[in-house]
Amino acid sequence: MPSAEFRVRKLEKKMMTFEQTWRWYGPNDPINLSYIEQAGATGIVTALHHIPVGEVWPVDEIEKRKKEIEWNDSTSPEKRRNLKWSVVESVNIHESIKTGASDRDTYIEKYKRTLTNLSQCGIKTVTYNFMPVLDWTRTDLGYELANGAKTLKFDMIALAAFDLYILKRKEAKTAYTYDQLEKAEEFFDHLDKKDQFKLQKTILAGLPGTDDVYSLEKFQEYLDVYKDIDEKKLRKNLAYFLKCIIPHAEKIGVKMAVHPDDPPFSILGLPRIVCKESDITRLLSVMDSPSNGLAFCTGSLGAHPENNLVKMVEQFGYRIHFYHLRSIQKQGDRSFYEVEHLGGDVDLYEIMIAAVKEQIRRKRGGGIDISIPLRSDHGLQMLYDLDKPFYPGYSAIGRLKGLAELKGMETAIRRCLFDNSERNFK
Repeated sequence: MPSAEFRVRKLEKKMMTFEQTWRWYGPNDPINLSYIEQAGATGIVTALHHIPVGEVWPVDEIEKRKKEIEWNDSTSPEKRRNLKWSVVESVNIHESIKTGASDRDTYIEKYKRTLTNLSQCGIKTVTYNFMPVLDWTRTDLGYELANGAKTLKFDMIALAAFDLYILKRKEAKTAYTYDQLEKAEEFFDHLDKKDQFKLQKTILAGLPGTDDVYSLEKFQEYLDVYKDIDEKKLRKNLAYFLKCIIPHAEKIGVKMAVHPDDPPFSILGLPRIVCKESDITRLLSVMDSPSNGLAFCTGSLGAHPENNLVKMVEQFGYRIHFYHLRSIQKQGDRSFYEVEHLGGDVDLYEIMIAAVKEQIRRKRGGGIDISIPLRSDHGLQMLYDLDKPFYPGYSAIGRLKGLAELKGMETAIRRCLFDNSERNFK
């Protein structure tokens, strides 16, 4: 007769899976909600991109977007979709908060009101980042792989060429090694005017979900604002934000999940402070609260040479509120490009095992946040999507492939951990 422990584990197997989610950019996204349902996701990750950064998200706008997600109004009568708005990515943080400007408390209060309104509408997981000025940064949004698929690439030499010869930042020459300076000069010499503008536009793209691109003049204005803000000051400003926000978030049942910096090191003279294990330890210790958590992005953290991602899941798993799973291939000089989910330098198999074990630990500890949202982050542009106008990294087929691979891997791992036979039970 099966032991009591075996019966418990068999029950756990039935009860637990990750919540499969999909990032959707709203009604203007070329991938509609019906396609996402067909892909097998049940959770939507989105934001109100049309509301300016720093302004309050009104309840009626949140409810409108929620209804768009959860109900299909193309049928009569309307039918409920098998989708829900699971995660906000992101409620972006105003630059005044990041710089510690005199009006930061005004924007923090607005941020609290947005969190309150989201909670009132039943949306309890909120992602954010604390990267100055730029969000995730790449130097090529259509890097072609040997098989013809396209992907995102960050090339340190291309960035240096932009910094030195297009932006012409005064301190740029001291930011790179002699070898990098030589390579950057050679790289720039091979760019025509069209290539230079393309590189500029790629690096200075605004927030995800928008088509905004900073001008060189506007970007330089932001750099001037940050000229006296180093890592220490930025950490201090993040701590101030967390000490204001986290008690409120905990009170209203919202889990805040910080996204790591991408790439995970300072660029263009801007400090970045959520890059590696010690950064996350420091951040989580600012406010010891379940609402002070992490969006664990394997692509962002995987690009930093010091990070052991499996160890980090084991160490910080109790505070991981959201998983972004993707892989990258490092190229030296801190350059990298994104690859298929089960390839490259990120071992998603071992990471998935650690994540599943963390979920089991939560269940056995009586936790209520068991169904952790997970999404196939980014994806190769491939097959019939090659010439379609998707947001970079967010084409349909590449993400569908990644979602299927991750879901299959999760299923296989759970079958191993919850094998029918006590003899093979681990």
